[in-house]
Amino acid sequence: MHFPSRREMLLRTANGFGAAALATLLADSARAEERRADPFAPKKPHFAPKAKSVIFLFMDGGPSQVDTFDPKPALEKYNGKPFPAKVEATQFNNIGNTLASPWKFKKYGESGLPVSDLFPHVGACADDLAVIRSMVSNFSEHTNANYFWHSGHGQQGRPSFGSWVTYGLGSESRDLPGFVVLGSGMIPPGGIDCFGNGFLPAAYQGSLFRHGSQPVADITPPGGESAKARTAKRDLLRKLDAAAKDRYGDRDPLDAAIANYELAFRMQAAVPELSDVSKETDETQKLYGLDDKKTEVFGRQCLIARRLVERGVRFVELLCQNLGYDRWDQHANLFKGHTDNARAVDKPIAGLLKDLKRRGLLKDTLVIWGGEFGRTPVAQGGDGRDHNPYGFSMWLAGGGVKGGVVHGATDDFGYHAVKDKVQVHDLHATALHLLGFDHKKLTYRFGGRDMRLTDVHGELVEPILA
Repeated sequence: MHFPSRREMLLRTANGFGAAALATLLADSARAEERRADPFAPKKPHFAPKAKSVIFLFMDGGPSQVDTFDPKPALEKYNGKPFPAKVEATQFNNIGNTLASPWKFKKYGESGLPVSDLFPHVGACADDLAVIRSMVSNFSEHTNANYFWHSGHGQQGRPSFGSWVTYGLGSESRDLPGFVVLGSGMIPPGGIDCFGNGFLPAAYQGSLFRHGSQPVADITPPGGESAKARTAKRDLLRKLDAAAKDRYGDRDPLDAAIANYELAFRMQAAVPELSDVSKETDETQKLYGLDDKKTEVFGRQCLIARRLVERGVRFVELLCQNLGYDRWDQHANLFKGHTDNARAVDKPIAGLLKDLKRRGLLKDTLVIWGGEFGRTPVAQGGDGRDHNPYGFSMWLAGGGVKGGVVHGATDDFGYHAVKDKVQVHDLHATALHLLGFDHKKLTYRFGGRDMRLTDVHGELVEPILA
C-alpha cells in the first residue's frame, strides 16, 4: 500500500483548501446579502440576552437628582446660606445660596429605596428599580449633552443608541419600525438628529410617531385608488428597484429605501391598530392615567410603548410633553416646574412597569429613565437650579437588572459623583450587554475604522446586573 508523502498530500488537497476558502467567502457574502435584502430581519446577538427590547423614558431638560432619587440632608442644614464648597462653572453662572429640596423623601418597598414625594407611584415600584446616583456627562449644554447621551458623541451625525440596537438585533415586528420615538409635543434640543442613523444604513433611523390619532403622516392610503392598483404600482417599483440594484455598486441607500417603502405599506394597517387603545380594558387605561387630563398624554405614550414591545419592536423612546414651559429645565420656579412634570409622568411610568411585569414582559424589556444631566444644589437666582453634569441620577428596571438597589454616590450635597462613577459610555455598554452584545464587537466600518456606540470607552456596571 502506498502512503502519500506530505508533498503529495498538499498537491492533492490544494484545490480543496481553495474551495473551503471560497465557500467561507460565499457564505459571508450570502449573509451580507441577506442583511441588505432585509435589514429588519431578526439577528442573533453575540450571546444569550437578558433583554429583547428597550424602553427609554427620556426626561428632556435634566431632572434634579437631589429632588428625585438622591436625598441630601446636608442641604437642609445650609439652606439659604452660601454654599460651603467650590461651585463649578455653570451654564449661566447666576449662582445663589444653597437650596434644599422642597420635597420630602420616603422609603419604599422591601428594599427601603428612598424616593421623593414627586414620584409616589414610581416609588411603589422601588423593588424593581436599580438607581444609579453617580452618572456623569461630558457636556453641560442641552444640545451637546443630548447628542452625547443618544449617540455617545457630543456632536450630531453619529448613529443613535436605538439605531445601534436595531442594526445589531433587527426587529421581531414585520409591520412596524424597529426603532420608534413617541413624541408627546416637544422635540429635544438637537432635533431629530438625536434619533438619526448617522453612518448606518438609513433603515435603522428612528421613526417619530406623533401624539394623537394620526401618529404618522400620510398613513391612510389615498382615496380613489383600488387595492389592485396599489399592488400593481408596488410590483412595478420592485422591478425598477431590482434593475437599479444590478446597475449600481453602492447599494445600501437603495436597499434601505426599498425596505422602508415596503415597511411603510405594511404600516398602513399596523399603525392605526397600534394606536387604537380603546380595546384595552378600563382598568388598564386607568392604570396608565388615561382617565386624567394631567396624565393622559404621557400615559397614552406609555401604553403604546408596551404595545410596541409586545409586537416585537426593539427600541422605543418616549419624549416629554409640552406643559407650557421648558421641560425639566427649571432655571426658575423649580417647585411648580418639577411638580407639573412629575405629575404628568409618575403614574403613567408606574403603570407601564406594573403592566409589563404582570404580562411577563418586564423580564425581557429594559426600561431606562433619566435626562441628559442633573441640576445644581445651589440656587440659580432664588428658586431655580442650573445644569449639573458632575453627578446625577438615572434608573433602570427589568431586562436582567437587579431591583431595589442603589449604585454609586454623590457627595454630601449631591453635586459631584464620588463613588463608582458611571459614564454615559458605561451605561451604553451595560445596556448592550443585557441585549446580548459585547459593545466592543458591535461595530460598523466607516471612515477607515470600525466604529461603535461606545467609541473607545465603556465598562460594564456589573453591580446592577442580576
